[in-house]
Amino acid sequence: MTTTESVIEQELVSKLQELKYVYRPEICDRATLEQNFREKFEALNRVKLTDTEFQKLLENITTPDVFAAANILRGYSSFERDDGTPLNYTLVNIRDWCKNTFEVINQLRINTDNSHHRYDVILLINGVPTVQIELKAMAVSPRRAMQQIVNYKTDPGNGYGKTLLCFIQIFVVSNRTDTWYFANNNARQFTFNADERFLPIYQFASEDNKKITYLDSFAEKFLAKCTLGQMVSRYTVLVASEQKLMMMRPYQIYAVKAIVECIHQNCGNGYVWHTTGSGKTLTSFKASTLLKDNEDIAKCLFVVDRKDLDRQTREEFNRFQEGCVEENTNTETLVRRLLSADRADKVIVTTIQKLGLALDDTSRRQTGKSRSYKERLKPLRNERIAIIFDECHRSQFGENHKAIKEFFPKAQLFGFTGTPIFDKNASYQQAEGDEGSYRTTDDLFQQSLHQYTITHAIEDRNVLRFHIDYYKPEGEKLPKPGEALNKEKVIETILLKHDAATAERKFNAVLATSSINDAIDYYEKFSEIQAARQVADPEFKPLKIACVFSPPAEGNKDVQQIQEDLLQEKQDNAQDPEAKKKALKAIIDDYNARCGTNHRIGEFDLYYQDVQKRIKDQQFPNADMPKKGAEKIDIIIVVDMLLTGFDSKFLNTLYVDKNLKYHGLIQAFSRTNRVLNDSKPYGNILDFRQQEPAVNEAIALFSGEKIDNPKKIWLVDPAPEVIQNLQSAVQSLGNFMESQGLSNAPEDVPNLKGDVARGQFITLFKEVQRLKTQLDQYTDLSEEQAEQIAQTVPSDALQGFRTMYLETAQRLKEKQDRPGGADESEVDQIDFEFVLFASAVIDYDYIMGLIARYTQNLTGKTKMTREELIGLIQSDAKFIDERDDIAEYIRSLSIDQPLDEKEIRAGYDRFKADKRERVLTELAEIHGIDATELQNFVDFVLRRRIFDGEGLSELMTPLELGWKARTQRELALMQDLAPLLNKLAYGREISGLSAYEY
Repeated sequence: MTTTESVIEQELVSKLQELKYVYRPEICDRATLEQNFREKFEALNRVKLTDTEFQKLLENITTPDVFAAANILRGYSSFERDDGTPLNYTLVNIRDWCKNTFEVINQLRINTDNSHHRYDVILLINGVPTVQIELKAMAVSPRRAMQQIVNYKTDPGNGYGKTLLCFIQIFVVSNRTDTWYFANNNARQFTFNADERFLPIYQFASEDNKKITYLDSFAEKFLAKCTLGQMVSRYTVLVASEQKLMMMRPYQIYAVKAIVECIHQNCGNGYVWHTTGSGKTLTSFKASTLLKDNEDIAKCLFVVDRKDLDRQTREEFNRFQEGCVEENTNTETLVRRLLSADRADKVIVTTIQKLGLALDDTSRRQTGKSRSYKERLKPLRNERIAIIFDECHRSQFGENHKAIKEFFPKAQLFGFTGTPIFDKNASYQQAEGDEGSYRTTDDLFQQSLHQYTITHAIEDRNVLRFHIDYYKPEGEKLPKPGEALNKEKVIETILLKHDAATAERKFNAVLATSSINDAIDYYEKFSEIQAARQVADPEFKPLKIACVFSPPAEGNKDVQQIQEDLLQEKQDNAQDPEAKKKALKAIIDDYNARCGTNHRIGEFDLYYQDVQKRIKDQQFPNADMPKKGAEKIDIIIVVDMLLTGFDSKFLNTLYVDKNLKYHGLIQAFSRTNRVLNDSKPYGNILDFRQQEPAVNEAIALFSGEKIDNPKKIWLVDPAPEVIQNLQSAVQSLGNFMESQGLSNAPEDVPNLKGDVARGQFITLFKEVQRLKTQLDQYTDLSEEQAEQIAQTVPSDALQGFRTMYLETAQRLKEKQDRPGGADESEVDQIDFEFVLFASAVIDYDYIMGLIARYTQNLTGKTKMTREELIGLIQSDAKFIDERDDIAEYIRSLSIDQPLDEKEIRAGYDRFKADKRERVLTELAEIHGIDATELQNFVDFVLRRRIFDGEGLSELMTPLELGWKARTQRELALMQDLAPLLNKLAYGREISGLSAYEY
């Protein structure tokens, strides 16, 4: 028997009482909640308020803006009392959060306007509702509780905007065995978005990264009073530039605590090994700012490489705290701030280059000061200073490390790295023919303070696993590991495999080459080969290729700065620099012509940043891109650039024609594994250098765990295993359909009886589609394997089942979203994924083109019958809101009347307008109101996407009804009009409409 929600709730309340929370069952509505808050407020601020003063206080602090409420909760405020005197106050004890009162309430009901929600469990800190816990029975996914919270927050007149519930900081959802938490936020950061991901959600973990998901254990570790106080006050970051709350992940918190404790105990240096993509900048920033309160520390320096500060880290830091990093400050400013006694100068963000100049015996201000910077800094020599390095193995760091330690003997040094240097990878070939070496991370920083490796991140689904295809050309003479292939063969292979690897060009790719000459050669050969392909096949769509490598520096400080870590490019540019410049100019000219830009080699950095932004922001297939200046890049050819430090969730493939080892290999591979959604199941690597031994070595070195087979975690299952899983999933679906007395065919899905059976179909077919999506992006399938997949899930059957999935899922989702409409035992536990059923290649333009071809009766590979065309549209989630209209339009067209694409578009727009007018006229007749007025009302609502309640009443005015009769007629009209408005909005939310949906 499944443990019910009410039992889980009572057991949680009991657990919280064990943790010394005070249970307040009498707080059950808005009045008792506010009365309790008033008592706590008056006690904390040692004041007695009049009733009018208390109402004034509530008006001052209650806000629908979550970010504003978060600032009020953490700060000092004031308002004017009845006698005109100011009252300075705080809502909680912000100096020591542990000294607040912690209470638990349950089944609170808040009635505001149309909102009558009941909340499972709420935690109060000093009477302020700070944490809301929504519970589900054990059979129900916690994601349903998340969606319930999202629905609550979007209801018009909800308690989150008009009552003390505006101060909720953290939501917790659990079905007892599975517990998650996430931050409250304003609407634009708080949506259930299947195309991206759901909310930023977290599972709590121990210091060794073991998950704590059982509700009792979670309560002990996370909801303990002082821990919760710290989560709210210290480890929730208010991002000013985006007006949002961001919660730190458990491993980030442990790293910060470790640094703070190391300084408190004065026990030497240390480093934090947090993998690429884990948010090291936020962790190090928080460590820096927390040290501001440590009286034992005179200064805290956060040190980054110059180019990182100029491009990314400055933006990140100023994102966390506006204006905390000055732009283009010189070394004199750094020295002045180091010597300043102002508390605002206690935490300083600077570059390794400026710090190196400040400690150089010969460096001094250019205005003629006799003393060097180093001499002026002597008063700091005996002070305790904390220095945190954001990436602790930059090329400049080794030169400065000794100088820093010698000048600041009492300094404690802390480093962050995603790929530590061990004995094994301390010496390696940095550039072709150039042997380089690093000191190990342990040599530099003495001890590891916290580890969160790629193994942990993959298991947490913070980053993706990898699929690696070691390309082996046909023939008897196979290349040796590290040996280059013929470039034409590489390009032909990429053209063959790119669409599969990138989900029909939904994602983009990087081609890593060994040298600038190779990059130039590849760029030119791609152009030649694709041009020849187009001549041979007019339907061939060429890939959009770009290329980026640094130009010869020629004394340019910006380029010299860029090249500090681009060892291969720096070496290449020393040979025949004019040829490199000429080629790069031609590449930039091509880019300008294609993208409508005006970049020049003299301002290379602007070109480089534009390329990065275009890859980073790419989330649409080609035909969906806005046309002007928004050209998509399919493949970017690089040498050293973009292989470290660059993140894009729309980049999923790396083509490797370059020898990589150890940390360089991991950094390059990690460009592909940022999480998006289930349409991106893994990062794709296609290696043309036979580097499997190097990959195995790197995985063993950086797994960070004493596990027998780290490859099992890092790499996706081989194709035969996934095919077998797909066969099992198809068999499970067939067995289920047979158990319902039906055939395993799409046309029998509508005959399923009851929501339990429909929900089972949803779950089973979603697994079939998930595995098929994964296999679709494998680039190493043999012909036999491809045939095996096609036999397991024939394309016609798959398309038919997709159509049935979308229809069934939409029907059940409407039940879920209807207030009181979801029976927990049937519909409530179903978790929908529409994103899996949206094809990247089938977009609106593509469909309009197909319809035009259909009317023209053209022969060729795109010719389809009328019903095939309709089936294609109905099986794609992108058209879920207008697929019936498109299907009806196609059926209205005659094959004897050829139309071009422009005519098809115009005809479809007329068709929709005529249909809408016809439907609204019929509605107006049924409900006895003026058709023109109803049309105007609908136009107004759709234009503003806000439901106009007053306008609804005005529609009824000519009927001269009494209040009660008018209300009944309004509700009857809305029963018919609300579904139509939702359909006409094509998936976009109409604020306030949900109050009329039953």
